[in-house]
Amino acid sequence: MIDKIQLQQMSSVDITQVDRSTLVDIANIHIDGSWPAAKKMQSFLEQVVNPYCFLCGDTPIRIRFVTEDKALKQALCDYFLSLK
Repeated sequence: MIDKIQLQQMSSVDITQVDRSTLVDIANIHIDGSWPAAKKMQSFLEQVVNPYCFLCGDTPIRIRFVTEDKALKQALCDYFLSLK
């Protein structure tokens, strides 16, 4: 099982420097829907290797979470307003 230190290391991966051959394509991940949530999570983490950095087809994806309390709706509104 992945521990907190490993998760921190995974979250700090630089997507521009990572070797793409080490990334897992999420299209190849299969989860049994009949399993309990904990087992689904464990299976996903085992298959994806790094939940913060993976491939979606040929596109490398980097997931990042912030501790900000701004709602998604407000964040999207702010973003689109900034494009004007």
